[in-house]
Amino acid sequence: MATFRKYGKGWQARVSWYDDDGNRHYTSKAGFKTKMDAKVYALELEQKKQDKTIANKSVSLVRYYKEWFETYKAPKIAPTTANRYKILVKVLEQYFGNKKIDKITRYDYQVFINEYGKNHAPDSVKKANAIIRSCVKSAILDDLINKDFTQRVELTWNEEKILKVEYLNVKEIELLISELKKQLHPSFPSRYMILTAIFTGMRIGEIAALTWKDIDFNWHTININKSWDFINRKFKKVKTDSSNRIIRVNTELLDILQDLKQNNTETNLVFDSVFGTVPGSGAVNKVLRKILKQAGINKKGYHFHSLRHSHVALLLYYGVDIYAISKRLGHSDLTTTTRKYAYLIDEFKAKSDDHIEDLLNNFSTKKTIKKVQ
Repeated sequence: MATFRKYGKGWQARVSWYDDDGNRHYTSKAGFKTKMDAKVYALELEQKKQDKTIANKSVSLVRYYKEWFETYKAPKIAPTTANRYKILVKVLEQYFGNKKIDKITRYDYQVFINEYGKNHAPDSVKKANAIIRSCVKSAILDDLINKDFTQRVELTWNEEKILKVEYLNVKEIELLISELKKQLHPSFPSRYMILTAIFTGMRIGEIAALTWKDIDFNWHTININKSWDFINRKFKKVKTDSSNRIIRVNTELLDILQDLKQNNTETNLVFDSVFGTVPGSGAVNKVLRKILKQAGINKKGYHFHSLRHSHVALLLYYGVDIYAISKRLGHSDLTTTTRKYAYLIDEFKAKSDDHIEDLLNNFSTKKTIKKVQ
């Protein structure tokens, strides 16, 4: 595959190929006056590959995957996302070993998906397949294979592996809020972070990155425009473009944060601790489990991200439109919201159906009475 880029006042062309031992090589040349000149040079090299003047032997799927990840993905994805790609390397190594990428058939890949799906939940299978498909498409562009062996493969998974996120009902949320408010202290920001998650549904990275400039106490809004990199202790971009949003917040939360601000004037970060750091998920989850126990709430699988689900449950309970919820959460479209919170939506849909039936019954009864009169 050839790539082109501006180099000084001219253009540079770069072409890659594999030798007979499966090692990848690159050749590049700069100094072309125009991009078209660089393309002509690249085409000449591509022709040499076709004529076998330059070897174009296939490599193993695992080896290509590693190079593809390092070249195209690693430079632009978050560390947590990169870990998913690295874990998948081990999976591919265990199953495919050194099998050449051009020797893998659609049948081979279907069998792999079937095996992988036996011990993984739907979400894990879908993510793994999406990553591998992207890698395979890149291999096609690199002229290593002619066909996409991942195309139209049937995804299979283990339904028992589906992890249902626990959430709190309205009564439990009220108990949690009450217990948190009893123990608020400016020196311990974890409790303030938990309350912020309950009332806003924000992600932990978004909450950790909040500065006082992001909170408008007059207009009752929070501007979510960045996230927090807990590893490097610095700001980073939010998860997606749609995650940039301004949300309305309630007076109770603003009063609580105002109290924190008055006692925490030396830092720009809202939830900076006395140790000069924002509490991470481990620290906040430890506090959350402690508060839940004190409030008499037994939820073993409940963690900080579950607060986001509880926020959705709370909004659904009070009849907030799903579109408004989607925008508040920072999702790009309704599909994301309905997919992630399908179990909640179905649960509250049943209640809504009962309510609709009651309304219609009352409506029919009133019309009958009116006719008799």
